[in-house]
Amino acid sequence: MTSAQPSPARSAEAQDYERMMGMVTGFWVTQTVRAAALYNLADHLAAGADTAEAIAVAESTDPDATRRLLRTCASLGLMTSEDGRHFTGTSLLSTLRHDDPHSLRHFAISQSAPGHWLPWGRFPDAVRTGRHQVTTAHGEENIFDYFAKHLDEASSFTESMSNLSQASALDIAAVLDTKDVTLALDIGGAGGDVIRAMMKANPELHGGVLDLPHIVPAAAEAAKAEGLEGRFTTVGGDFFDSVPAADLYVLKYILHDWDDASCVRILQNCRASLTNGGRVAVVDHLVGETGEPGLAPLMDMNMLDMTGGRERQIAEFDALFTAAGLRRVKVSTAGAFAVIEAEPTT
Repeated sequence: MTSAQPSPARSAEAQDYERMMGMVTGFWVTQTVRAAALYNLADHLAAGADTAEAIAVAESTDPDATRRLLRTCASLGLMTSEDGRHFTGTSLLSTLRHDDPHSLRHFAISQSAPGHWLPWGRFPDAVRTGRHQVTTAHGEENIFDYFAKHLDEASSFTESMSNLSQASALDIAAVLDTKDVTLALDIGGAGGDVIRAMMKANPELHGGVLDLPHIVPAAAEAAKAEGLEGRFTTVGGDFFDSVPAADLYVLKYILHDWDDASCVRILQNCRASLTNGGRVAVVDHLVGETGEPGLAPLMDMNMLDMTGGRERQIAEFDALFTAAGLRRVKVSTAGAFAVIEAEPTT
C-alpha cells in the first residue's frame, strides 16, 4: 500500500486563471450579497430564524431557492452551518444588520439596484466617450434626477451615505481643529453626521448643513434628537449658487461627484463667503501612486460611469484650489478618507 502523495502546488498560471475567474464573476457575488441584504438574512439569523424554511416564510421567498442562497452565502464566509440546514451568521454578515451603526446593508442594496447597476452595464461606453452613462441607461441628466423619480432607491442611497458618514464622522472630527471656529457648515452635508460629530467634540462650536431644501429637514431632526438644536442651523440652497458665510466649510464626498469646472465653482463660492481666517476642508478619497491598491481607483471608475466626476491625486486637488483662489495648508487621514484643508491665497 502506497502512501498518498501531496498535491502539487498550483502553478502561477493556474492561480492567475483562478483570480481572473473571481474578477469576471464578481457581479455574481454582488447580487448574492444584495439578496442577503434585501431578505434580511443577518437579522433573521441573529433573531434565531436559522433555517431556509423559517426565512422563506418570513420573507415570502421560495424555500428551495432560499436554501441555495444560504448555502452560497456560507461559501462566501457570510455564515456557517454544521448540518447544512441550520445556519449561523458570521461577523462579516453582521455588517448587513439593520442595527449595526455602520451598517453596509443600504450600500449593498443601492449599489446593486438598477440606478447604479444599469449604467455599470454600459461601463465600456463611459471609457470610450469619457461621459457618464446615467443618461443613456435611464434617460436622466444625472443620477440625482433618477433618484427623484425612484424614491425607494433614493432612500437606500441616502441611508447608505449616512451610514458611511457615521463610520467616518468621529475620525474627521478628531483631525479637524475647531478651537478658533465659531461656525462650521457642512456643504451638501445631507443628514449632517460629520458636522454633528464636530459639534459634540467641541461644545462651543455652532454648526449647520447647506443642502437642497427637501433634504435639510432630516438634518434638523437629527440635531434635535441629539440635543444640538440650539447650536445647529440648516440652509436650503444650492452650492452652485452661493453658500452662507462661515469660518469653516466641510465638503465630504462632494467634489468627487463633479468635473473640474464644477468643483472650481463650488470652491469659489466657498472662498467668496469665508470669514477672515476661515478655511475649507475637503474630505474625499485620495488616489495614490499608480499601481497602489485600494478603494480610490475603483471609486474613480464609479464616478466616471455614474456622475462624470472623479477621484483625484493631491496635485489635482491643488490645481482646483489654485483656480478657486485657495491654497492647501494641511492633509490628514481620517479612516479611509483624506482631509485636505485649504485657505485663501490672499
